[in-house]
Amino acid sequence: MEQPDNQPEPSQQPETVQPETTQQPEQPQPSESQQPEQTQPSQPPEQPQQPQQAQTETPPAAQPETSQPAQPSQPLPPSPPQPEQPRQTRKSRRNRYFAAAAIAIIACSLFAGVFAYYIGDMNSQSKLSSLQKQITTLQNQLASLSSTSANNGGSTQVVPENVSLSTLYDQAKASVVVITDTQSGSLVEGSGFINDLSGRMIIVTNNHVISGGTGISVTFSDGDGYAGTVLGADPYADLAVLSTDAPSTEYHPLQIVNSSTLSVGDFVAAIGSPFGLAGSMTTGIVSALGRTITESTSDYAIADVIQFSAPINPGNSGGPLLNAEGEVVGINTAGIENSQNGGTAQGVGFAISSQTILREVTSLVDNGSYTKYPYMGIGVVDNSYDIASQEGLKVTYGVLVEQVVSGGPADKAGIKAGTNTVTIDGESITVGGDVIIAINGARIINEDALSTYLAENTLPGQTISVTVLRGSQTENISLVLGTRPAPS
Repeated sequence: MEQPDNQPEPSQQPETVQPETTQQPEQPQPSESQQPEQTQPSQPPEQPQQPQQAQTETPPAAQPETSQPAQPSQPLPPSPPQPEQPRQTRKSRRNRYFAAAAIAIIACSLFAGVFAYYIGDMNSQSKLSSLQKQITTLQNQLASLSSTSANNGGSTQVVPENVSLSTLYDQAKASVVVITDTQSGSLVEGSGFINDLSGRMIIVTNNHVISGGTGISVTFSDGDGYAGTVLGADPYADLAVLSTDAPSTEYHPLQIVNSSTLSVGDFVAAIGSPFGLAGSMTTGIVSALGRTITESTSDYAIADVIQFSAPINPGNSGGPLLNAEGEVVGINTAGIENSQNGGTAQGVGFAISSQTILREVTSLVDNGSYTKYPYMGIGVVDNSYDIASQEGLKVTYGVLVEQVVSGGPADKAGIKAGTNTVTIDGESITVGGDVIIAINGARIINEDALSTYLAENTLPGQTISVTVLRGSQTENISLVLGTRPAPS
């Protein structure tokens, strides 16, 4: 620091730092020109060779303890007294400014933190409220599902959000009819639905509802009944078409759409007259596609069958299977018999696909029958791991050919039948024949796949390529499809 001009130059002595405890309470200071020089508290009272200085005597009681202040090992000439008070005052002011600024910064930080916490807390409260609403909604949905499951024997109903079951039922109930007739001296009751076939009103039902029956009657939803006339029937697909002389006001047709758009898991509703309870509706989902079933009225499997979970019972046969838009995707035909109680196994129903209905209905109305079934002339059984293991086959899928009809398409093409009968898993199986594993390059997993492929993709007279496993070799055989023999 620069020294006054009238002061002798100090001999490079470092400025002695005053301890905070020696500083006197701050008093109002006179101006620098009027302030007397003060004796530095840290200076020893007596110093050798110290020039006489004008000092203001400080009472002994006010002096700090100066018994042995820390000094350099070699005494240095004391520096002349400095006007420290004004500099201390300016430093104190700066310190106060810094302290005030620091306090202001801390206060602003605290305010910002509190404000941010408040805003965050508001957002948290809003999110928490939204989550609570979602939880409440889910709880209500679960309660509704539990109630529905309890009311349907444990079968949970899955309904799309945009579907009203009551609206769906109201739109379709007038299109469903009750069909009764007498078969072998017993009253048979089933269902059917109305369809508009190019301006002609017809009633579609199952063949087994009217097969061999007499006194067929059709009762509409308003209770009016009329005599029914069979226009055509197909035992192979379990389909039949009826007509009545009812007035046009009785007819409220349903639209039939192609079931090829269905997927497993899609919502479906079945309407019919189980046990004579007309106009009953159950709901479920598509459980599987491309099934085959065999009924007692035919030796041939019905292909391309829809499996669904909606409960059906005797009397549901012939009623429509509807999608979420109220369109017909199938016709309810059968359930699986429960071997334990003799009834129908609930949650496992089958429907003839609407694709089959659309393919046949015109021919049934115009010709009274449908004859365009492709025919290979073989009897098969599903291949399996156990069969493949016992017979040394290198594949575990496909269908094993047990019989070949003499003179039929397969016989003419050179497909080989089995030669030896063995018992596998408690069943008698004729082994040693070809194993069909593909048709036209499409993999054939089992009999369901074989029947469905032929029904959906082929016609009599068409040539197909059959891939067979014969021993350890794979061969492709050309086969010209025939026409299935007429029902006996």
